[in-house]
Amino acid sequence: MNKEIIFLNPVFTHNIWGGTKLREEYGYPVEGDDIGECWGIAAHDNGDCTIAKGTFLGMTLSGLWKEHREVFGGIGGDRFPLLVKIIDAKDDLSIQVHPDDTYAAEHEDGSFGKMECWYILDCPENASLVIGHNARTKEELVDMVENKRWGELIREIPVKKGDFIQIDPGTVHAIKGGLTILETQQNSDITYRVYDYDRLSNGKPRQLHVQQSLDVITVPAKPVEDSVIHVDETKANELMELIRCQYYRVYKLDVKGEANVMMSQPFLIMSVVEGSGKLDGQPVKKGDHFILPAGYGQAKFEGEMEIIASTVA
Repeated sequence: MNKEIIFLNPVFTHNIWGGTKLREEYGYPVEGDDIGECWGIAAHDNGDCTIAKGTFLGMTLSGLWKEHREVFGGIGGDRFPLLVKIIDAKDDLSIQVHPDDTYAAEHEDGSFGKMECWYILDCPENASLVIGHNARTKEELVDMVENKRWGELIREIPVKKGDFIQIDPGTVHAIKGGLTILETQQNSDITYRVYDYDRLSNGKPRQLHVQQSLDVITVPAKPVEDSVIHVDETKANELMELIRCQYYRVYKLDVKGEANVMMSQPFLIMSVVEGSGKLDGQPVKKGDHFILPAGYGQAKFEGEMEIIASTVA
């Protein structure tokens, strides 16, 4: 049994729409008032977490994947499959869409496509998100985009804290200001901006990717009810599966007192999003990201914590 927990040092991004919550609420030691994303579990060229302690101290996650595949149950793949981040949106993000594997491989230098899902950690009352669009045909979509009929095109839906949203490639989407989200996704950083509210960054409009967006947007959009999962009260101390798709499985664990989780997955990514406690005697707290390696066996959690976990499908 490999009982060594792999703790990671996150990587941070500064964004036009970012804020200060990742420092003030999650305690991350990062300066600035435009901190948009904490890449908690990442092995990407644009952000590669390092191991914080233990046998693999200082190694990157991508290096660990290449050199010690046994940690991940010996599964295949030329790069680590998933990326987990916390997003703090002080302002609205651009209206955007992601390609699938086929389009990204052809047009983005062999990158993965990007399927992702969001767990809403915090949001204002009467919050909403952009999920999907109202065009019925490809022709209507092109007309709405080219003529900037954004009000007619964009579909906003109400959301609340604890909602879970699955976003397939081809889905028009945008996080609105005031929301904090934990995102689990394919290991990809390909985003096509459809519209950015004519904002300026360093005095210039940010680049749009209109043609790529029109290439990949799914028409018609799938129904809202197929995207949003309202997570009711979860059973305390049990690993509850929220979703399973071809790339990942995502779970929620509410620790109240003591939880014993028997791990059967090739590895298990975990992010503590609320509270604090212990994992097999080691202190863990809100903002910690770690991986339980293959063969870990039973994990004993103690305390009061909310954890979002994931693994490969």
